[in-house]
Amino acid sequence: MDIFDKSAQNPGGWRDATVRMVHEGRGTTHLVDVREPDEWAGELGVIEGAECVSLASVVEAASAWKKDETLILVCRSGNRSGKAAAALQNSGFTRLINMTGGMLAWSAEALPVAAR
Repeated sequence: MDIFDKSAQNPGGWRDATVRMVHEGRGTTHLVDVREPDEWAGELGVIEGAECVSLASVVEAASAWKKDETLILVCRSGNRSGKAAAALQNSGFTRLINMTGGMLAWSAEALPVAAR
């Protein structure tokens, strides 16, 4: 069972996953960090392998992505990534996961970030 099947259904239509689930299941997914560029370089860091695309440009960038691939959306707290999930769902994406708690929760769990 992959992370999409393990994640919880969100009332908005996408799925929610904990940071632990994302850490363990991110190898077979497309990880998209929707924070602003200054946040990517900030103290919370970036998850290894994440594609950094700000919320404002996520729908445009998504034109290059497969609509049926699993996308895990990440931000600072889980709010903007939820907004990105809603926007991408409206654009026809079907396998969307919001990482609940965002990078704040990732950091609180002391999970690894990409080397700078």
